[in-house]
Amino acid sequence: MELQGSRHAAGCRFAVVVSSFNAEVTAGLLQGALDTLAQAEVSSDDITIVRVPGAFEIPLAAMRLAETGRFDAIVAIGCLIKGDTMHFEYIASTCSQGIMQASTATGVPIAFGVLTTLTEEQAAARSGSGPENKGREAALAAIEMATLFRAVGEGLPE
Repeated sequence: MELQGSRHAAGCRFAVVVSSFNAEVTAGLLQGALDTLAQAEVSSDDITIVRVPGAFEIPLAAMRLAETGRFDAIVAIGCLIKGDTMHFEYIASTCSQGIMQASTATGVPIAFGVLTTLTEEQAAARSGSGPENKGREAALAAIEMATLFRAVGEGLPE
């Protein structure tokens, strides 16, 4: 037996946690994620957008959403651009570890769509429209994991 996720997720429910910091970039990532969810036949009624101040707050919000049991998967969207201090490294590490911990603690897939770039130009290139949009990639991962977990629940032999 082989199980695999699908790119069609009608009936699945998704939350998108999006950071307000670096809003121009995260708006592009969010649009990429929403477009991808729509292409996967996810109803807008099955998508909840939650805005948080920055990347540091994403893991806690994602965990709280996952704990509700209302979502098949969560997409985490943010943008960190390296500056002159160690702040970037601390926040990037904390955010990525926190997202993984929230996902494993709750059993709800949380797709990582948080950019960690060295320059604003890199962030813009990864948040523009088109196939390179990392919000799109994170939404695809969430779709495939949500549908895979549904298949696991429905398709394992006794």
